[in-house]
Amino acid sequence: MAETVHVRRVGVVHNDEPGRWDDIVPEGEALRLPPGTSCLQAMRTGRTVHVPHVDEACADRLAAPFTDRDLRPLFTGRALLIVPLIARGRALGNIKLLRKSDRPGFDDLDLALLGELARRAALCIDNGRLYRREVQTAQELQRSMLPDDPPDVAGARVRYRYRPAGQAAQVGGDWFDAIPLPGCRLGIVVGDVMGHGLTSAAIMGQLRTAVRTLAGEDTRPGRLLRQLDGLARRLGDGYLATCLYAIYDPVARTCTLANAGHVPPVLVAPDGTGRVLDLPEGVPIGVGGAPFEAVQIPVEDGSRLVLCTDGLLERRDRDLDQGLRELTDCLAAAPPDLDAACDAVLAGLGSDNPADDIALVAVGFDGVPAADVAAWDLEPEPSMVRWARAQVAERLVQWNLDALTPTIQLLASELATNALLHGAGSIRLRLIRGRALVCEVYDDGADLPHLRTAAATDESGRGLQLVSNLAARWGTHRTAAGKVVWFEHDL
Repeated sequence: MAETVHVRRVGVVHNDEPGRWDDIVPEGEALRLPPGTSCLQAMRTGRTVHVPHVDEACADRLAAPFTDRDLRPLFTGRALLIVPLIARGRALGNIKLLRKSDRPGFDDLDLALLGELARRAALCIDNGRLYRREVQTAQELQRSMLPDDPPDVAGARVRYRYRPAGQAAQVGGDWFDAIPLPGCRLGIVVGDVMGHGLTSAAIMGQLRTAVRTLAGEDTRPGRLLRQLDGLARRLGDGYLATCLYAIYDPVARTCTLANAGHVPPVLVAPDGTGRVLDLPEGVPIGVGGAPFEAVQIPVEDGSRLVLCTDGLLERRDRDLDQGLRELTDCLAAAPPDLDAACDAVLAGLGSDNPADDIALVAVGFDGVPAADVAAWDLEPEPSMVRWARAQVAERLVQWNLDALTPTIQLLASELATNALLHGAGSIRLRLIRGRALVCEVYDDGADLPHLRTAAATDESGRGLQLVSNLAARWGTHRTAAGKVVWFEHDL
């Protein structure tokens, strides 16, 4: 069954009197080609349509689809050639050529030349179409892998800025993220996959997912980069990226960082003075054979940490070291507000049409007030559970959270009892009042507890079920000396 074909006129060139073509057949017009037209015949058969002389009857047929205007004067008395644009077996359109009656008609040499021109033009058009689709796919993949709004966490403020490369060919693998961690801590990561295009965007997505997974296990920065490096080498030789991962602890007021060949961050003190952090550089992810050393630094309340990718700093007229110096100076003069500071950095160092992607992450360190943290060292004996319940109740009253006392007492005592029965060494209980109420129980044991189903006759195994059902979130992870089991209760 014949169907109407929709096309668009993309170009009109002529040497007739002004206005004759521009008004009747404007560029950009959408057309419907009904069955039987010469243009549709050329596209369907892939063969050139040659009319040496367009008489009045032929002009009527050519102009028939255009009922709202009279195109016959444009065709009558002229030689017509309709050359199809065919690439990879796909009809893309036509080139329609007309010669005035006072000029020679199209000969065999013209037909051969224009046929070759149409084949090459169609191939270029199809390559552009396929390339644009690849770029759109890469851009969509890249956008889908980047985080949405920054997380709202206690003790820190996070702001993002991302500006894609100005040239579509430079779609890259820059990524960034801020990941809430247990104990009100915050994980911050910035990375840059080497290369551009769809492959780099896909690699970026896999590495970002791996970082989120490893960070969720509360993996320390150096170990996280080692595991990420091992994953990249298992995936393939082309998986190379730079990465910087940091963990901010608003209670201890420390920041622990590890670097895998990435641009170092800038730390801005509360008084506005900034410095580039001197971190062990490390090799990029995927190279292998080298350790990743973590560095812990104290950070003051009111300071800011700024991480970025090299697209912000490097240009043809500016190397990386100069870019870092200018970034430090720009941050020193920037307003204290994080959003305003990010905008000032982009305005001062960035470009509206950058040659490479730009990713910028700014973190304001506010810390958790000491009055919102309570910690107790517990004696590893049965009486400690009752004592811990009393301390928890007293602190909740001080925080005006006494309505939560029965639930928090129950859950805290379950964790303390598990530490007494299945842990080892010293036991420590800590409460943190942040966006949620956090309860942590530390011990020196190496075995991590896990949720299991308790039978009707079992005397144990129900403690973590209570925690799982009553708490908003809970989990466990290893520490340098043992482990911690924690839960959060929404306020």
